[in-house]
Amino acid sequence: MSEKICIFAGTTEGRKLAELLRESAELTVCVATEYGEVMLEGIEGIAVRTGRLDEQEMEQMFREESFSRIIDATHPYADIVTGNIASAAEKAGIPVIRILRGGDKHITDAVYVASVAEAAKYLAEHDGKVLLTTGAKELAAYSGLDMTRVWARVLPSAASLEACLQAGVPTAHIIAAQGPFSREMNAAQLRMIGADYLVTKASGRNGGFDEKIEAAADAGAVAVIIGQPPQLRGMTLDEAVTELGKELSLPGRKVSIVGIGPGSHDLMTSAARTALEECDAVIGASSVAAMTGTRKPVFSEFLPSGILKVLDENPSLRSFAIVMRGDTGFFSGAKRLADQLSGFDVTVIPGVSSVSLLAARLGVSWDDAELISMHGRDQNIAVLTGRNRKMFVLCGGDNTPEAVCARLEKYGFGNVDAAVGENLSYPEEKVTKGKVSELAGMKFDSLSVLYLENDRASKRLKTGIPDSEFTRSDVPMTKSEIRAVSLSKLQPESDSVIWDVGSGSGSVSVECALAAYNGKVYAVEKEEDAAELTGRNAVLFGTDNIEVIRGTAPDALADLPAPTHVFVGGSGGGLEKIIAVCLSKNPDVRIVVNTVTLETQAEVLECAKKFGFSFFETVSLSVARSRKAGRYNMMLAQNPVCVFTMQGGKAGE
Repeated sequence: MSEKICIFAGTTEGRKLAELLRESAELTVCVATEYGEVMLEGIEGIAVRTGRLDEQEMEQMFREESFSRIIDATHPYADIVTGNIASAAEKAGIPVIRILRGGDKHITDAVYVASVAEAAKYLAEHDGKVLLTTGAKELAAYSGLDMTRVWARVLPSAASLEACLQAGVPTAHIIAAQGPFSREMNAAQLRMIGADYLVTKASGRNGGFDEKIEAAADAGAVAVIIGQPPQLRGMTLDEAVTELGKELSLPGRKVSIVGIGPGSHDLMTSAARTALEECDAVIGASSVAAMTGTRKPVFSEFLPSGILKVLDENPSLRSFAIVMRGDTGFFSGAKRLADQLSGFDVTVIPGVSSVSLLAARLGVSWDDAELISMHGRDQNIAVLTGRNRKMFVLCGGDNTPEAVCARLEKYGFGNVDAAVGENLSYPEEKVTKGKVSELAGMKFDSLSVLYLENDRASKRLKTGIPDSEFTRSDVPMTKSEIRAVSLSKLQPESDSVIWDVGSGSGSVSVECALAAYNGKVYAVEKEEDAAELTGRNAVLFGTDNIEVIRGTAPDALADLPAPTHVFVGGSGGGLEKIIAVCLSKNPDVRIVVNTVTLETQAEVLECAKKFGFSFFETVSLSVARSRKAGRYNMMLAQNPVCVFTMQGGKAGE
């Protein structure tokens, strides 16, 4: 080790520095008392020197040990010690880093006093209610005050309560509680009392000083701070670690991404509890972090950008637990976050998911179920219900269980068996069973799990659905056989984005939607009656992934998302412009055009020349259907149809 460093400790910052630097430098840690020595217990590889040193003794030690650096991490109000360290180091020619604690700042709107006696004197000269947060041992100094105006916050012990009574604090004015206390809790107590003054020692961030000062400002109380205003020359712990890291090889930082389960502490895994116990700080959404019951510092962030900012701005904290509700592998931000944590030692700790808990409550398995989330996202819930016998749905936001059930009822799944799990793992847990139509009329907690069991579900690919199964009118329909060939040429995938231009009755839209069950179909139709019929058939076949767009192509296509596939059943003479829009949105789009007139066929061939498709194919279909004629069956010919398939081109050439 090239560096030989002396740390004057006695504070939590001193211990943190000793832990951090012990592998990177030869450390001597000086503490004034045996208590300071106790604070360093468990840190291996350091030399501890106990006892107070004057300036001359410090200088002699600095010269004898040939330290390369001195770090002053003593109490922020140990002005004499800080002065001696600085003077001795200067004489020995050794650089000093003075560590400023979180509370090392002069609060301009506070009252500073040198001692508890001076605080009592100040309060005696000023009227108003007082909240004392300096501990039970100091209460006797305030006995000269009118104690009816004093509230004392002390530890919940017999000795503390006895000290309150001896000092004359009314029993109703004793707040017996164990910290840490948040800013909000401090402010609530000040408001409850109607306090005009908050008395505190300047104990720094780790003593809850910042939370007290901020709460006093929130509640309009004057902070009476025991201690002289600090000297503001030095570095914060984080600044010091950043500076030291430029010269020393500091140990790596660890991040645990922790799934804490559905919320109950009982269902948190032992690995998760260990990570929370061993970390320096916790990061997570405030509601999720609150579930852990941690007393560690908490940073309320859940977006990767915010989490990365916390990690970057707090280099002295070497181990973080990033908490996420449920399981880290089930609709969690864990993977996206882990991919951005280069340079950190990352461990992912799974948790119990709400799905596995609800499955256990219902006595069903979930290994053969479809698992989807509608929390903050949309899903083709009706199409998926039609395909899957069992489904678990994470609900949230606008997609409440009752809203999801109402949508399913609209698309013909009102008779499907369902169950909703609310507040799973909490004392107020509730599981409600019934038909989808029944649950649609109830109210549930938004963050719930919905279970669906559809015994009539089928994954069979429905191609060439009989024409008679559709709702019909005078609106033209692509017939079953032509539809089957057209879909085989279009080749939609499960997550395709499909435009059906000139949807007519919606028969092609329906079959595309059933094939692209995780995708989306935009049915574009200019005629009002045809657009209305497309919508009715979408509901009839439970295809909630069809969105009907009323308008004329190509203008109606301008604002649609880029398609992966396009079917053109009617172009109204604007085929070239329609294809141009398709290619501008996605140069590799696959397009199928059905034509029955020679004029439209010629238009397609001209487009093929202009756009230079990488793939182009023409199939002519002649279909005849049998028809009963007395005691005979005759074949009745349908209009021949040309099916053009094309993919990839150079739009705008």
